Amino acid sequence: MALFGMTARQWRDANPDEKGNIRDFANAAQLVCLANLETLNALFIHEGMEQPARLAKRNRIAIEQMKLLTEERGVKALEGNRE
Repeated sequence: MALFGMTARQWRDANPDEKGNIRDFANAAQLVCLANLETLNALFIHEGMEQPARLAKRNRIAIEQMKLLTEERGVKALEGNRE
C-alpha cells in the first residue's frame, strides 16, 4: 500500500487477466524500495508503532526513495549501466 497505493488484492481485482502479482510487474527501483520498506516495517513493529503511523511513515519514505532511485544515475546503477 505504501509504495503502490493499493494492496496486492486490489491489484489482482483490477488486473484479473494478468498472471502473477503486483511485484512481478514492478521495476528494479520499486523492488529495491519495497525491500527497504519491508525491513523498516519490521523495525517499526518492533518499536511498537501503530499500523496507521507505520503506513504514513513508509509512504513518506517510499516517495523519497523513489525520487532518489529514479534519477538518471540511480536507475543506471540499478540496471548495471554505470558510466
